[in-house]
Amino acid sequence: MSLKESKKIETNRYQLEITIDGEKFGEAIKQAYRKNGKKINVPGFRKGKAPLHMIETYYGKEVFYEDALNLIYSDEVDSAIKESGLKTIEDKMDFELVSISKEDGVDFKVSVTTYPEIELGKYKGLKAEKMPVKVDAAEVNKEIKAMAERNVRMITVEDRAAKKGDTVVIDFEGFIDGNAFEGGKGEGHSLELGSGQFISGFEDQIVGKKIDDEFDVNVTFPEEYGAKELAGKPAVFKVKLHAIKVRELPAIDDEFAKDVSEFDTLKELKADIKKKATERKKAAAEEAVENDLVQQIVDSIKGDIPQAMFENRLNQCVEDFAYRMQSQGMDMQTYLKYTNSSMDDFKKSFRPQAEMQVKYRLALEKIVELEGITADEKAVEEQYKKMAENYGVEVEQVKMAIPQTEIEKDIAVGKAIDFVKENAVITEKVEEKATETAKKKTTAKKEEK
Repeated sequence: MSLKESKKIETNRYQLEITIDGEKFGEAIKQAYRKNGKKINVPGFRKGKAPLHMIETYYGKEVFYEDALNLIYSDEVDSAIKESGLKTIEDKMDFELVSISKEDGVDFKVSVTTYPEIELGKYKGLKAEKMPVKVDAAEVNKEIKAMAERNVRMITVEDRAAKKGDTVVIDFEGFIDGNAFEGGKGEGHSLELGSGQFISGFEDQIVGKKIDDEFDVNVTFPEEYGAKELAGKPAVFKVKLHAIKVRELPAIDDEFAKDVSEFDTLKELKADIKKKATERKKAAAEEAVENDLVQQIVDSIKGDIPQAMFENRLNQCVEDFAYRMQSQGMDMQTYLKYTNSSMDDFKKSFRPQAEMQVKYRLALEKIVELEGITADEKAVEEQYKKMAENYGVEVEQVKMAIPQTEIEKDIAVGKAIDFVKENAVITEKVEEKATETAKKKTTAKKEEK
């Protein structure tokens, strides 16, 4: 292969002229003959037994040109791109055949899309505000209460009538004009009074009833009710009340802590909740600062980004989502059906995210280039080990699947983010309440004067 010429034909688009000598092309023709010759009939020979020169004589010397070129095309283009030093992206390649013959070989042109040349604005000394991290007793107690709610018990009461908030266990059967209707019957059904699960007026008529009471509930189905045969019609439900239950929250004490956690005391449980909440808030605050800084850099990008980069990332986003759906037992077509959406609408919803991710990556890769940021061997090995653990495979398997250069790029990009943060001016955001208090104090002092 010989890269004859490489020239820029438009923004982010290059044309490569590639030549393949006659000897290499001749070998490709022989390979194509061995692969496809057995399918060809030539008079005087059994099918597939005619020699190459007889097939060429009978059908023309160009008979295997297309097959031969297809066999070596991809490798020749890849070699030419590598020789050109261009960094290309996956996109449509325009092909133009200049000349082809068994004796002289092949001369052809391909047009490829390249990574954009971008410029960045300021990326050192950027300013960002970080949210203060504070976890107060109210937040801790809220989580404790939520834990208690998750461990609530249902207690049966027998010494009073049902009231709102109770959960009753009932049998019921509905009738319209004295006839039972389909879907109007239930046995041992649990219903929280006041939840609005049943049509308007149904639950209110159970309030005040006691265990073993049998009674009628009179209601009218709404005009817009889903089942048209019931819409707007009055109905009578025969109801029997079997049980009345109330929610009982556990006492929030040391015993509760032992039941819901690995801690022996409520004090220890609260301390752990506060610690974890603080860690979450710190991580969220750091991520928000990081996103703010990178957004400032992304907004400063100058340069034409090929549409193909956005499309490729968009398709990857859709594939990732489809994979997550598949892991949950649902394919994309079913998901689109349930959400009453088309693939075009679905892709449109992902486009802003995909475009942002492309710009985000380009910006950080540019900083890697400008600052000469690299990934050391130790970091690469650690990343391979981490990925192997996540996938549950051997490290060598990950190395075979993912080139080291890709790992190095990802690590360098991560270091670029750290570089931006280290060179930024980050201040803690003043809470609005504190600001208002300060203003009031200042105003008071002025009035005193």
